[in-house]
Amino acid sequence: MDEMQLRAAKAQLSHVIDRAVAGEAVAITRNGRREAVVLSWEAYDRLAKAVPSFGWLLTHPPASIDLYERDTSPARDIEL
Repeated sequence: MDEMQLRAAKAQLSHVIDRAVAGEAVAITRNGRREAVVLSWEAYDRLAKAVPSFGWLLTHPPASIDLYERDTSPARDIEL
C-alpha cells in the first residue's frame, strides 16, 4: 500500500481514485500519521459485507451450539 500526504492527495485526487479503481489502496497521511485509506468500491463492499451486524448475529446463532438439558435433580439433601 502506497502512502500520500493529504496535501498531495488533494492536488492529485483524480490520480488517487484511478489507482484505487485499479486495485491499489492508497493510505492518506496527515502530520506523518495514517489517517485514511482510499480504496475501490468493490474492495469496500467486500470488506463491509465480510462482518455481519450485531443484530443479525443475535438473531442467527451458530448451528454448532450444543444446548444441554438442565439437571433438575437437587444437588444435596437438605434437613429442615
